[in-house]
Amino acid sequence: MRVAAGFDDETRCGTKKVDMSGNSRAAKAPPVKTAAKIDRRVARTRNTLGDALVELMHEKTFAEITVQEVLNRAGVGRSTFYAHYRDKDDLFLSDVEDFFGMMAGLLTRYSVSPERVAPVAELFGHIAEVREFYLAVVAAEKVQDVIELGRGIFARSIEERLLLAKVKMEPIQLRAQSYALAGALFALLDWWIHHGMTESPKAMDALFHRMVWSGMKPLSKSV
Repeated sequence: MRVAAGFDDETRCGTKKVDMSGNSRAAKAPPVKTAAKIDRRVARTRNTLGDALVELMHEKTFAEITVQEVLNRAGVGRSTFYAHYRDKDDLFLSDVEDFFGMMAGLLTRYSVSPERVAPVAELFGHIAEVREFYLAVVAAEKVQDVIELGRGIFARSIEERLLLAKVKMEPIQLRAQSYALAGALFALLDWWIHHGMTESPKAMDALFHRMVWSGMKPLSKSV
């Protein structure tokens, strides 16, 4: 499933599947190639475990899922699992963190105008496509954990986008403003979901950014 038209990063149902081919294709010394192969193997293992957990969350409650069931579904050994994660909660949050990190950096990676400080259309569009998984997250009582994680990640990316937009602001005010905007993003997402997702992701993106820049009126903005 594509994040959005024109963007090549792929997301898997409920979490993420980032294209791991971003490493340089230039000739490298053998040790670097070996390290790259190991990194790809680790990423493949982590993705397989995340996929297995997502599949199980569609079948039963999070509380009912055991680590052994995840291992059986993924075809991964117990020692390999614990080399990467403490428990199933750590797996879940790590997968969510990877997804939000990929999503938060989307606009900068594709050189989108800094007037867009967050990929609202892409994020909301993805959530709409995985609504069943979202409901499973709600049932697992993991929503607050997901929001807190996402708010921190998006706050950092929004701060970077505002700097790219040349917004003039004291550093502490910029950090606070970015955190507030990240909170507003997730509040808007919650409102949108609970109102039936009737507005399009593109319309919600436009609404969010009107809110962003109307709040910047006292500031000097140059794009």
